[in-house]
Amino acid sequence: MGRGPYGVGMDLRVFTEPQQGATYDQLLRVARATEDLGFDAFFRSDHLMSIGGTDPGPGSTEAWATLAGLARDTSTIRLGTMVSSATFRLPGMLALTVATVDAMSGGRVELGLGGGWYEAEHTAFGVPLPPVGERFDRLEEQLRILTGLWTTPPGESFSFDGAHYTLSGHPALPRPVQQRRGEPVILRLSRRQRRC
Repeated sequence: MGRGPYGVGMDLRVFTEPQQGATYDQLLRVARATEDLGFDAFFRSDHLMSIGGTDPGPGSTEAWATLAGLARDTSTIRLGTMVSSATFRLPGMLALTVATVDAMSGGRVELGLGGGWYEAEHTAFGVPLPPVGERFDRLEEQLRILTGLWTTPPGESFSFDGAHYTLSGHPALPRPVQQRRGEPVILRLSRRQRRC
């Protein structure tokens, strides 16, 4: 636990929802203010379009492209998503993206990953949205793949054969700059809850 800007023994983080309409320059101003004021981190949602509003403003920015820019335009705050939808990216590509942005930031990235939920944005962008149970099954496989890719010893390859994803001979590179901060934690849901 860090010491936030007011000497309190906790991490204080700023969270933004740019899908409601925010440009990169606006997000950069917020991220730099976050850093200048001594907060610990800047997080953003990973949505593709406005939720519930009738005025989309300038539209949403793409989460990981934005974080890549912020990785170069800030120097101390941690950067991450709350949360990236597992439906938006294949796990091998997500591992590559996160590791790249982590390197660009000097090891300041945190990945929040969830199953996905907002049907309207999936429909608008042509992204399949499976039933809830399948989304959680896919999320579990993605976490196993990400962990496997980032813990495979140097010089070895990673393979995975699951119900939803198959990887064969992945070089498991690049990997994040920072050391792992802990094992992924996922909420285990009963089959009944998964059908909701």
